Amino acid sequence: MAVPGDPPDGTPEGIGGGDEEFRSDEYRSVVFDEDFVRAARLQEFSAQERMGEHARAVRSRSIWSGSGPARPRTSTPGRGARQGMLLVLLIAVAFAAAVYMGLSNPTVPPYSSRTEPLASTVVPLAPATVVPGGRPVDLFAKSPAADYRVGAAGITLPAARRTHHFAEAQVVTALSIAKDYLVQSSLDPDVLAGAATRPVRVLLDPDQLAQFDRSMASPSGDGRHAATGWLVRFDPGTAALADSRVRVSGTLAFEEISADVLEVTTDHTFVYAVRPATGSPAAEDGASLFTVRRELRLRFDQEDLTTRRAELLSAYVMAGPQDCSTEPADGFRPVLAGAGPATVGPAASDPYASGTPRRTAGLCGVLASPTPAGSAPVSPAP
Repeated sequence: MAVPGDPPDGTPEGIGGGDEEFRSDEYRSVVFDEDFVRAARLQEFSAQERMGEHARAVRSRSIWSGSGPARPRTSTPGRGARQGMLLVLLIAVAFAAAVYMGLSNPTVPPYSSRTEPLASTVVPLAPATVVPGGRPVDLFAKSPAADYRVGAAGITLPAARRTHHFAEAQVVTALSIAKDYLVQSSLDPDVLAGAATRPVRVLLDPDQLAQFDRSMASPSGDGRHAATGWLVRFDPGTAALADSRVRVSGTLAFEEISADVLEVTTDHTFVYAVRPATGSPAAEDGASLFTVRRELRLRFDQEDLTTRRAELLSAYVMAGPQDCSTEPADGFRPVLAGAGPATVGPAASDPYASGTPRRTAGLCGVLASPTPAGSAPVSPAP
Protein backbone atom coordinates (compact mmCIF):
# COMPACT_ATOMS: atom_id res chain seq x y z
CA MET A 1 0.00 0.00 0.00
CA ALA A 2 1.26 3.40 -0.87
CA VAL A 3 1.86 5.90 1.83
CA PRO A 4 0.17 9.28 1.35
CA GLY A 5 2.63 11.68 -0.12
CA ASP A 6 4.65 9.05 -2.01
CA PRO A 7 4.78 9.17 -5.83
CA PRO A 8 2.00 7.18 -7.44
CA ASP A 9 4.36 4.84 -9.18
CA GLY A 10 6.75 4.63 -6.24
CA THR A 11 10.19 6.06 -5.87
CA PRO A 12 12.02 6.25 -9.17
CA GLU A 13 15.13 4.24 -9.57
CA GLY A 14 18.43 6.14 -9.18
CA ILE A 15 16.96 8.60 -6.71
CA GLY A 16 18.17 8.43 -3.14
CA GLY A 17 16.10 7.87 -0.13
CA GLY A 18 15.16 11.54 0.37
CA ASP A 19 15.99 13.55 3.44
CA GLU A 20 16.75 10.55 5.58
CA GLU A 21 19.41 9.30 3.25
CA PHE A 22 20.82 12.85 2.78
CA ARG A 23 21.09 13.42 6.50
CA SER A 24 22.59 10.03 7.13
CA ASP A 25 25.27 10.37 4.46
CA GLU A 26 26.16 14.08 4.20
CA TYR A 27 25.95 15.13 7.87
CA ARG A 28 26.50 11.81 9.54
CA SER A 29 29.52 13.20 11.52
CA VAL A 30 27.88 16.49 12.49
CA VAL A 31 26.20 16.54 15.89
CA PHE A 32 24.28 19.70 16.74
CA ASP A 33 24.70 19.37 20.49
CA GLU A 34 24.96 22.17 23.10
CA ASP A 35 28.79 22.49 22.79
CA PHE A 36 28.52 23.00 19.05
CA VAL A 37 25.97 25.77 19.53
CA ARG A 38 28.08 27.55 22.16
CA ALA A 39 31.17 27.45 19.92
CA ALA A 40 29.41 29.19 17.04
CA ARG A 41 30.84 32.53 15.97
CA LEU A 42 27.37 33.89 15.28
CA GLN A 43 24.58 33.75 17.79
CA GLU A 44 20.96 34.42 17.00
CA PHE A 45 19.12 36.86 19.18
CA SER A 46 16.08 35.55 20.95
CA ALA A 47 12.63 36.56 19.85
CA GLN A 48 12.38 38.93 22.81
CA GLU A 49 15.76 40.52 21.96
CA ARG A 50 14.79 40.95 18.31
CA MET A 51 11.71 42.85 19.42
CA GLY A 52 13.88 45.26 21.42
CA GLU A 53 16.63 47.66 20.39
CA HIS A 54 18.59 45.34 18.14
CA ALA A 55 18.08 45.69 14.44
CA ARG A 56 20.12 42.63 13.41
CA ALA A 57 19.00 39.06 13.85
CA VAL A 58 22.39 37.73 14.96
CA ARG A 59 25.41 38.98 16.91
CA SER A 60 29.11 38.12 16.68
CA ARG A 61 30.64 36.45 19.71
CA SER A 62 34.17 37.34 20.84
CA ILE A 63 36.51 36.54 23.70
CA TRP A 64 35.16 39.54 25.62
CA SER A 65 31.67 38.11 25.82
CA GLY A 66 30.62 35.22 27.99
CA SER A 67 30.72 31.69 26.59
CA GLY A 68 27.56 30.53 28.28
CA PRO A 69 24.05 30.43 26.91
CA ALA A 70 22.45 33.57 25.62
CA ARG A 71 21.36 35.96 28.32
CA PRO A 72 19.60 39.32 28.22
CA ARG A 73 22.16 42.11 27.74
CA THR A 74 22.99 43.99 30.92
CA SER A 75 25.53 46.67 31.95
CA THR A 76 27.64 44.08 33.86
CA PRO A 77 30.44 42.48 31.74
CA GLY A 78 30.56 38.72 31.42
CA ARG A 79 33.05 36.45 33.11
CA GLY A 80 35.24 36.28 30.01
CA ALA A 81 35.36 40.05 29.77
CA ARG A 82 36.37 40.37 33.39
CA GLN A 83 39.14 37.81 32.91
CA GLY A 84 40.42 39.66 29.87
CA MET A 85 40.51 42.99 31.67
CA LEU A 86 42.30 41.37 34.64
CA LEU A 87 44.93 39.93 32.28
CA VAL A 88 45.56 43.35 30.72
CA LEU A 89 45.80 44.92 34.17
CA LEU A 90 48.35 42.34 35.34
CA ILE A 91 50.50 42.92 32.26
CA ALA A 92 50.42 46.70 32.84
CA VAL A 93 51.39 46.30 36.50
CA ALA A 94 54.29 43.97 35.61
CA PHE A 95 55.57 46.40 32.99
CA ALA A 96 55.37 49.36 35.40
CA ALA A 97 57.22 47.38 38.08
CA ALA A 98 59.99 46.48 35.62
CA VAL A 99 60.41 50.11 34.60
CA TYR A 100 60.50 51.28 38.23
CA MET A 101 63.06 48.65 39.24
CA GLY A 102 65.26 49.64 36.32
CA LEU A 103 65.12 53.36 37.11
CA SER A 104 65.69 52.95 40.84
CA ASN A 105 68.85 50.81 40.24
CA PRO A 106 68.35 48.44 43.19
CA THR A 107 71.90 47.05 42.88
CA VAL A 108 73.26 50.19 44.60
CA PRO A 109 72.53 49.99 48.34
CA PRO A 110 71.10 53.18 49.81
CA TYR A 111 73.41 55.17 52.02
CA SER A 112 72.75 54.90 55.71
CA SER A 113 72.61 58.32 57.29
CA ARG A 114 73.56 56.95 60.73
CA THR A 115 76.67 58.73 62.02
CA GLU A 116 79.45 56.49 63.28
CA PRO A 117 81.18 57.23 66.62
CA LEU A 118 84.72 58.55 66.69
CA ALA A 119 87.51 55.98 67.01
CA SER A 120 90.70 57.61 68.34
CA THR A 121 94.23 56.52 69.16
CA VAL A 122 96.56 58.79 71.15
CA VAL A 123 100.21 57.75 71.39
CA PRO A 124 102.61 59.60 73.74
CA LEU A 125 106.18 60.03 72.52
CA ALA A 126 108.87 59.91 75.20
CA PRO A 127 112.05 61.98 74.79
CA ALA A 128 115.22 60.07 74.08
CA THR A 129 117.44 62.75 75.71
CA VAL A 130 117.11 65.79 77.94
CA VAL A 131 114.61 68.24 76.47
CA PRO A 132 116.41 71.39 75.19
CA GLY A 133 115.20 74.80 76.35
CA GLY A 134 115.58 78.38 75.22
CA ARG A 135 113.70 81.21 73.57
CA PRO A 136 110.86 80.10 71.26
CA VAL A 137 112.29 81.90 68.23
CA ASP A 138 115.63 80.13 68.66
CA LEU A 139 114.04 76.77 69.26
CA PHE A 140 111.92 77.03 66.11
CA ALA A 141 114.91 78.13 64.04
CA LYS A 142 116.87 75.02 65.04
CA SER A 143 114.00 72.57 64.57
CA PRO A 144 112.49 70.83 61.53
CA ALA A 145 109.62 73.34 61.88
CA ALA A 146 111.84 76.28 60.85
CA ASP A 147 110.17 76.49 57.44
CA TYR A 148 106.64 75.78 58.66
CA ARG A 149 104.02 78.46 58.28
CA VAL A 150 102.41 80.13 61.27
CA GLY A 151 98.88 79.28 62.34
CA ALA A 152 96.06 78.78 59.82
CA ALA A 153 98.38 79.75 56.95
CA GLY A 154 100.00 76.34 57.35
CA ILE A 155 96.70 74.57 56.56
CA THR A 156 96.49 74.90 52.79
CA LEU A 157 93.64 73.56 50.68
CA PRO A 158 94.32 71.34 47.67
CA ALA A 159 93.02 72.14 44.19
CA ALA A 160 89.31 71.33 44.24
CA ARG A 161 87.55 69.58 41.41
CA ARG A 162 84.09 68.12 41.01
CA THR A 163 83.49 64.43 41.67
CA HIS A 164 80.89 62.17 40.12
CA HIS A 165 78.10 63.28 42.48
CA PHE A 166 79.51 66.43 44.15
CA ALA A 167 80.00 69.79 42.45
CA GLU A 168 83.24 71.70 42.77
CA ALA A 169 81.60 74.20 45.13
CA GLN A 170 80.56 71.36 47.45
CA VAL A 171 84.09 69.97 47.50
CA VAL A 172 85.42 73.43 48.39
CA THR A 173 82.85 73.63 51.20
CA ALA A 174 83.94 70.26 52.64
CA LEU A 175 87.61 71.26 52.55
CA SER A 176 86.92 74.62 54.19
CA ILE A 177 84.90 72.94 56.99
CA ALA A 178 87.78 70.53 57.56
CA LYS A 179 90.21 73.46 57.77
CA ASP A 180 87.92 75.27 60.21
CA TYR A 181 87.87 72.17 62.38
CA LEU A 182 91.67 71.96 62.41
CA VAL A 183 91.99 75.65 63.26
CA GLN A 184 89.50 75.54 66.12
CA SER A 185 90.69 72.22 67.56
CA SER A 186 94.44 72.79 67.20
CA LEU A 187 95.11 76.54 67.22
CA ASP A 188 92.46 78.29 69.31
CA PRO A 189 94.22 79.60 72.47
CA ASP A 190 91.25 78.93 74.75
CA VAL A 191 90.91 75.36 73.47
CA LEU A 192 94.64 74.75 73.91
CA ALA A 193 94.46 76.01 77.50
CA GLY A 194 91.51 73.72 78.28
CA ALA A 195 89.24 76.70 78.94
CA ALA A 196 86.81 76.18 76.02
CA THR A 197 85.31 73.38 73.92
CA ARG A 198 82.42 75.15 72.18
CA PRO A 199 84.47 76.30 69.13
CA VAL A 200 85.00 72.62 68.31
CA ARG A 201 81.59 71.37 69.39
CA VAL A 202 79.63 73.60 67.01
CA LEU A 203 81.43 72.05 64.04
CA LEU A 204 80.40 68.47 64.85
CA ASP A 205 77.42 66.48 63.59
CA PRO A 206 74.62 66.48 66.22
CA ASP A 207 74.75 62.67 66.40
CA GLN A 208 78.30 62.89 67.80
CA LEU A 209 77.65 65.54 70.44
CA ALA A 210 76.79 63.06 73.19
CA GLN A 211 80.09 61.25 72.66
CA PHE A 212 81.97 64.54 72.51
CA ASP A 213 80.39 65.83 75.74
CA ARG A 214 81.23 62.62 77.58
CA SER A 215 84.82 62.81 76.29
CA MET A 216 85.16 66.32 77.67
CA ALA A 217 83.50 65.57 81.01
CA SER A 218 85.02 62.12 81.67
CA PRO A 219 87.99 61.51 79.38
CA SER A 220 89.07 57.90 79.00
CA GLY A 221 91.70 56.03 77.04
CA ASP A 222 89.17 53.49 75.73
CA GLY A 223 89.51 54.55 72.11
CA ARG A 224 86.16 56.35 72.15
CA HIS A 225 86.30 59.06 74.80
CA ALA A 226 89.74 60.64 74.72
CA ALA A 227 89.46 64.42 74.80
CA THR A 228 92.78 64.65 72.94
CA GLY A 229 91.25 62.62 70.11
CA TRP A 230 88.85 65.47 69.39
CA LEU A 231 91.19 68.41 70.04
CA VAL A 232 94.59 69.52 71.30
CA ARG A 233 94.78 70.77 74.87
CA PHE A 234 97.39 70.93 77.58
CA ASP A 235 96.99 70.07 81.22
CA PRO A 236 96.62 73.56 82.74
CA GLY A 237 98.57 72.46 85.79
CA THR A 238 101.57 71.30 83.74
CA ALA A 239 102.23 73.61 80.79
CA ALA A 240 101.07 76.76 79.02
CA LEU A 241 101.85 78.34 75.66
CA ALA A 242 105.07 80.37 75.56
CA ASP A 243 104.35 81.63 72.02
CA SER A 244 100.94 81.92 70.36
CA ARG A 245 102.50 81.51 66.89
CA VAL A 246 102.07 77.78 66.34
CA ARG A 247 103.99 76.28 63.43
CA VAL A 248 101.93 74.10 61.10
CA SER A 249 102.53 71.93 58.05
CA GLY A 250 100.47 69.21 56.40
CA THR A 251 98.08 68.12 53.69
CA LEU A 252 94.38 67.64 53.00
CA ALA A 253 92.83 65.22 50.51
CA PHE A 254 89.27 64.41 49.50
CA GLU A 255 87.51 61.39 48.04
CA GLU A 256 83.93 60.53 47.12
CA ILE A 257 82.88 57.47 49.12
CA SER A 258 79.38 57.12 47.66
CA ALA A 259 76.76 59.17 45.90
CA ASP A 260 75.89 60.80 49.24
CA VAL A 261 79.21 60.90 51.09
CA LEU A 262 82.39 62.93 50.64
CA GLU A 263 85.41 62.15 52.82
CA VAL A 264 88.30 64.45 53.71
CA THR A 265 91.54 63.17 55.26
CA THR A 266 94.00 65.47 57.00
CA ASP A 267 97.59 64.90 58.05
CA HIS A 268 99.24 67.81 59.89
CA THR A 269 102.10 68.43 62.28
CA PHE A 270 101.64 71.18 64.88
CA VAL A 271 104.66 72.49 66.79
CA TYR A 272 104.00 74.45 70.01
CA ALA A 273 106.37 76.45 72.23
CA VAL A 274 105.41 75.70 75.82
CA ARG A 275 106.64 76.69 79.28
CA PRO A 276 105.92 75.54 82.83
CA ALA A 277 102.41 76.48 83.96
CA THR A 278 103.70 77.80 87.29
CA GLY A 279 106.65 79.76 85.91
CA SER A 280 106.83 83.42 84.97
CA PRO A 281 105.68 84.26 81.44
CA ALA A 282 108.69 86.56 81.16
CA ALA A 283 111.08 83.63 81.48
CA GLU A 284 111.11 82.91 77.77
CA ASP A 285 114.48 81.18 77.94
CA GLY A 286 112.78 78.30 79.74
CA ALA A 287 110.53 77.37 76.80
CA SER A 288 110.60 74.05 74.97
CA LEU A 289 108.90 72.60 71.88
CA PHE A 290 106.00 70.18 71.91
CA THR A 291 105.00 68.42 68.67
CA VAL A 292 101.59 66.93 67.81
CA ARG A 293 100.95 64.87 64.68
CA ARG A 294 97.22 64.59 63.88
CA GLU A 295 95.75 62.35 61.20
CA LEU A 296 91.99 62.87 60.95
CA ARG A 297 89.28 61.42 58.77
CA LEU A 298 86.16 63.55 58.36
CA ARG A 299 82.99 62.65 56.47
CA PHE A 300 80.32 64.90 54.95
CA ASP A 301 76.87 64.24 53.53
CA GLN A 302 74.60 66.75 51.81
CA GLU A 303 73.11 67.94 55.10
CA ASP A 304 76.55 68.42 56.65
CA LEU A 305 77.63 70.60 53.75
CA THR A 306 74.49 72.73 54.10
CA THR A 307 74.83 73.23 57.86
CA ARG A 308 78.66 73.45 57.80
CA ARG A 309 79.41 70.62 60.19
CA ALA A 310 81.55 67.48 60.06
CA GLU A 311 81.47 63.86 61.17
CA LEU A 312 84.84 63.00 62.72
CA LEU A 313 85.29 59.27 62.12
CA SER A 314 88.87 58.58 63.22
CA ALA A 315 91.83 60.34 64.80
CA TYR A 316 95.36 59.03 65.10
CA VAL A 317 97.50 61.32 67.29
CA MET A 318 101.18 61.19 68.27
CA ALA A 319 102.39 63.83 70.74
CA GLY A 320 105.62 64.46 72.62
CA PRO A 321 107.78 64.81 74.51
CA GLN A 322 105.61 63.14 77.18
CA ASP A 323 106.13 60.63 79.91
CA CYS A 324 104.81 57.25 78.79
CA SER A 325 103.40 56.60 82.24
CA THR A 326 100.96 59.52 82.00
CA GLU A 327 97.45 59.22 80.59
CA PRO A 328 97.14 61.53 77.53
CA ALA A 329 93.36 61.16 77.15
CA ASP A 330 92.50 64.17 79.32
CA GLY A 331 95.22 66.57 78.19
CA PHE A 332 98.86 66.60 77.17
CA ARG A 333 101.50 66.88 79.89
CA PRO A 334 104.74 67.88 78.16
CA VAL A 335 108.15 66.98 79.50
CA LEU A 336 109.57 70.49 79.82
CA ALA A 337 112.98 72.01 79.21
CA GLY A 338 115.85 70.41 81.13
CA ALA A 339 113.90 67.28 82.06
CA GLY A 340 114.10 63.75 80.76
CA PRO A 341 111.70 60.82 80.79
CA ALA A 342 110.78 59.67 84.29
CA THR A 343 110.05 56.13 83.07
CA VAL A 344 111.26 54.12 80.13
CA GLY A 345 108.02 52.44 79.19
CA PRO A 346 104.28 52.96 79.66
CA ALA A 347 102.49 52.42 82.94
CA ALA A 348 102.07 48.83 84.02
CA SER A 349 98.80 47.14 83.14
CA ASP A 350 97.18 44.67 85.51
CA PRO A 351 95.12 42.08 83.58
CA TYR A 352 93.60 40.87 86.86
CA ALA A 353 92.20 44.27 87.84
CA SER A 354 88.45 44.75 87.61
CA GLY A 355 86.83 47.43 85.52
CA THR A 356 87.44 48.56 81.97
CA PRO A 357 91.12 48.16 81.02
CA ARG A 358 93.01 50.93 79.30
CA ARG A 359 92.81 49.94 75.65
CA THR A 360 95.79 52.09 74.72
CA ALA A 361 97.99 50.48 77.37
CA GLY A 362 101.41 49.80 75.94
CA LEU A 363 101.10 52.39 73.15
CA CYS A 364 104.15 54.59 73.50
CA GLY A 365 106.90 55.80 71.19
CA VAL A 366 110.21 57.60 71.29
CA LEU A 367 110.42 61.16 70.05
CA ALA A 368 113.22 61.75 67.56
CA SER A 369 115.82 64.29 68.63
CA PRO A 370 115.23 67.77 67.16
CA THR A 371 117.20 68.27 63.95
CA PRO A 372 118.40 71.72 62.84
CA ALA A 373 116.73 73.20 59.79
CA GLY A 374 118.21 71.94 56.56
CA SER A 375 119.03 68.51 57.95
CA ALA A 376 116.95 65.42 57.36
CA PRO A 377 114.36 65.17 60.12
CA VAL A 378 113.85 61.93 61.96
CA SER A 379 110.23 60.74 62.11
CA PRO A 380 108.80 59.73 65.49
CA ALA A 381 109.30 56.03 66.00
CA PRO A 382 106.14 54.22 67.11
